[in-house]
Amino acid sequence: MPHDTMPSDTMNGEITTEGEANLRRDLIDVALGRRPADTLLRLDRLLDTHTGLWRDRVEVAIHAGRVAYVGPRGSFAGTAAETVERPGLAAVPGLGEVHKHIESSHVTPEYEAALVLPRGNTWTCEASHEFSNVVPDRTLDFWLAARRAGSPLKIFPLPGSAVPPTAWEHGAHLDGVDQTRFLTESPMVAGLDEVMDWPALRDRDNPAHDRLWSMIAATWDARAVVEGHAAGIRDLPNINAFAASGIASDHEAWTAEEAFDKLQAGLFVEIRIHTGAEIVKGLLERGLRDWSQVALATDDRPASEVLATGATDRNLRMAIDAGLPMETAVQLVTINPARHMRLTPWVGSVAPGRFADLLLLSDTGSFEIAEVWADGAQVSTGTTYTGPLPRIDWPDWARQTVNVGRALTAEDFAIPAGEGRETMQAAVLRPFHWEDGFLTYELPVADGKVQRDASRNITKFSIVDRYSGQGAVARMFWLGCGPRDDDTALCCSMAHDKHNIWCVGSSDAAMALAVNSCAEMGGGWVLVHRGAVVARVAYEIAGLMTARPAEELHAEMQALYAAGEQVDWLFEPSFHPRWAPGFPERLAFATLTCSPWRWNLVAPSDHAPEGFVNVQTGETHPVVW
Repeated sequence: MPHDTMPSDTMNGEITTEGEANLRRDLIDVALGRRPADTLLRLDRLLDTHTGLWRDRVEVAIHAGRVAYVGPRGSFAGTAAETVERPGLAAVPGLGEVHKHIESSHVTPEYEAALVLPRGNTWTCEASHEFSNVVPDRTLDFWLAARRAGSPLKIFPLPGSAVPPTAWEHGAHLDGVDQTRFLTESPMVAGLDEVMDWPALRDRDNPAHDRLWSMIAATWDARAVVEGHAAGIRDLPNINAFAASGIASDHEAWTAEEAFDKLQAGLFVEIRIHTGAEIVKGLLERGLRDWSQVALATDDRPASEVLATGATDRNLRMAIDAGLPMETAVQLVTINPARHMRLTPWVGSVAPGRFADLLLLSDTGSFEIAEVWADGAQVSTGTTYTGPLPRIDWPDWARQTVNVGRALTAEDFAIPAGEGRETMQAAVLRPFHWEDGFLTYELPVADGKVQRDASRNITKFSIVDRYSGQGAVARMFWLGCGPRDDDTALCCSMAHDKHNIWCVGSSDAAMALAVNSCAEMGGGWVLVHRGAVVARVAYEIAGLMTARPAEELHAEMQALYAAGEQVDWLFEPSFHPRWAPGFPERLAFATLTCSPWRWNLVAPSDHAPEGFVNVQTGETHPVVW
């Protein structure tokens, strides 16, 4: 079972400049045999990710959680407090996540460690625009807390660039001054999280233009990495322009052709699981010889999915199955992302000075993990976590983040009709509506209010401002995404990327009940069916995560899905390949406002009082007329 503390001499914890200088001098002494090592680990085989070659019969001297020496058996000149033999097992470095939103695991970092370490992940580049949009000033306090408390998972935060995601959304704000502060505060800050607002970056008259460029300039000033998000950018002029901006990477390529074009433009390509096999096969068919500009990314992966299918190890097996040599596939999740993120002094290989993070494999062909070592100590057997699990009492700034301001009523979700009107024209969206114009439908009026039309799969969708305490609600009509059953609603405080509360429902009263219940528990999921709350999932930390083991969250999510199976859901096929019938979980991603989105619903603001706005141009429009 995991234990609560780790002896201070077995790990280095947070990286600090002074601490590094002192530790590195000790490592010199250990490597030269002038000071004893803590552990001498003897292995049959070790993959050297610098060369892509296997080393046979090696020994690794470990001191204070770091590697001090690697060489052939018997070559280490010093002594060690203990010698550990692992015959029959092959070793590779701990895997790294080049682009990951831990928030999308929906467990806090200490429980994320217990979830992903047994599956090979020992370090993560945390793309923090989710948490940064909720509690921007506490970005580093949050992401470094678990490591400071003794967690073996190394988290390298990248503060959010999309705070707010577009100029047409209000609330949390980060700029170049904040980015300079973050980069100065800790050397564990790897750069700037994915720059998503391509129109703002590209167009000098966009209101977010100067803010974004100030963050990019601050990142360059620290010689750190500017990560990108080039969704929908597939034509060569825009690919070249995106690369010319100085953004270093993209994780949004969906086809091999797109990935190859972006590689040729000099972008570092981070391949996700959804079309990963197709992209790897396509790059092999195109004769790609140098894979050093490629990595495998997890991006968004809920805890339930990790429990079922794996973390970065799943991506790695996918690449092997697609035809990539095992050694190259390992480089895509070790040395390649470490080089790209400029983290090679610490991770990416089993080499002197790096953290002593290793995966011991019982079968290299299937990539079957027998043990994981982190900070020079074994932290798992198979998929069972045995490492330290610090207890963190998360403060109010992490817990008290839902501030609707008052109890909402059915009237807050009603859409008034014009006086004397029997019908009204309505602007309508559907999930993942990436077209220049919105849909228009004529909808009936009853009791002075514009009504849904379930016969045409039209329901009501809303965004509730959960930050200002003003009780502000934006509402309009959406197509094919909500409940058909009477008095039924679904809401969630996870609404990429601004994370206001979204709610979809068949009655205004059910929507009010769902949102009020969500606010009362500090965030999460709420399902109301036929007038009663039938399922809840608590995300009490930032409205995005829970401070509980992944297994507990999984059980709660399964109860939500089971309750959702009792609901009759509307469905209108969308051009998006991942929009499916049934429980509309992906509505949490349908509130994105980054490119290539155009028209969308955001929280009400002075610029867009009804919240309906084209997030590329700033154009607004009434929701009914």
